[in-house]
Amino acid sequence: MTSPSKGIYLAIAGAAVLAVAGGAAFWYATQRNAGTQTAADQLVTVNATTCEPNAITVPGGRRSFEIVNASDRPIEWEILNGVMVVAERENIAPGFRSTLEVQLAPGEYAITCGLLSNPRGTLTVTPSDEAAAAASEVTLRKFLGPLSEYRVYLVMQGNAAVKAAEALRDAITANDLEAAREAWHQARLPYRRIEPLAYRFSDLEERIDARAAYLAGREQDPAFIGYHRIEYGLFAENRTEGLAPFADALVADLTELAARLKQAPLDPGLLIEIPGESALQIAQGQIPQGENLYAGNDLQDLAASLEGIGKLAGLLRQVVAGVDPALDKVIEQDMQAAEAHLAAIAAEAHPTYGDVPKAARDALAADLTRLSESLRKLQPAIGMN
Repeated sequence: MTSPSKGIYLAIAGAAVLAVAGGAAFWYATQRNAGTQTAADQLVTVNATTCEPNAITVPGGRRSFEIVNASDRPIEWEILNGVMVVAERENIAPGFRSTLEVQLAPGEYAITCGLLSNPRGTLTVTPSDEAAAAASEVTLRKFLGPLSEYRVYLVMQGNAAVKAAEALRDAITANDLEAAREAWHQARLPYRRIEPLAYRFSDLEERIDARAAYLAGREQDPAFIGYHRIEYGLFAENRTEGLAPFADALVADLTELAARLKQAPLDPGLLIEIPGESALQIAQGQIPQGENLYAGNDLQDLAASLEGIGKLAGLLRQVVAGVDPALDKVIEQDMQAAEAHLAAIAAEAHPTYGDVPKAARDALAADLTRLSESLRKLQPAIGMN
């Protein structure tokens, strides 16, 4: 029988052996994890004060990291883009490892190294064919932001068109010719900003924006209503009398248009197509002869149209910038060139659009055609129908 004192000594000795064995196991696991070959793209060992290596460079694409905890405390390892966490692994126990896989775009990132007070490391992701291919795989998710923002723009401009038409109606009702003329100028602008989508509602477009040249009876045709019928009365007939019914109908039609724009189905294919087609339509159908034949304020309308095209083009550039930076730059330059040319023509203070020289119109049309060609490259660049 073992004596009590001898049993105590044996217990103490056993505890010591277990402690040594535990420490040896921790040391072995740490060293084994630190030195074992890994299938990951990068092995990262986190000790008490830093990461080893502390500066990492990998090519862009889907990359894997094997994180080994060589410290005596649980750790988390993070990849940071500014203050945003790109990816992380939490609660890696001492002596253990964890694998992290993440899709990385080229750029400079920070990595955390154990304690929050420890200096951060750096992760440099270089350009690669894999990263470029991944960026070109545009999905509907990447369009959610542009689609949502353009929807808001459509709703705001649709509501603005209704309010502007109401102001026009009020001026006509008050029999104030000059106020009605100015109100007509202003009423056109929100409509022209959303016309790239609004004109697709053909029933409303035929009422809102009907032009006499397209009607059998021209100005006397019963179907000659909307903006241009009111324009004809204010600027060709020089009167407000008889225009109130047309103004009421315009308010009603624009109210219907605003309601439809809130529900209009928007998809990436439509979004990509609109700006290029609109620029070409303006270049070929509006710039050569003008559209506002009685008021002659086409330069003002064209500026609003360019603003609408620029809004949508700017949203699409958010998508294409990561796929084709060169195309993004070309679109920006062509948009700026068209805007600058239009502003220069407007600065010459032509009394009406009919006074703008043909050479100036041809040059502006060439600018819009070039812009259209750039915008129509969006679809093959983004690769979504």
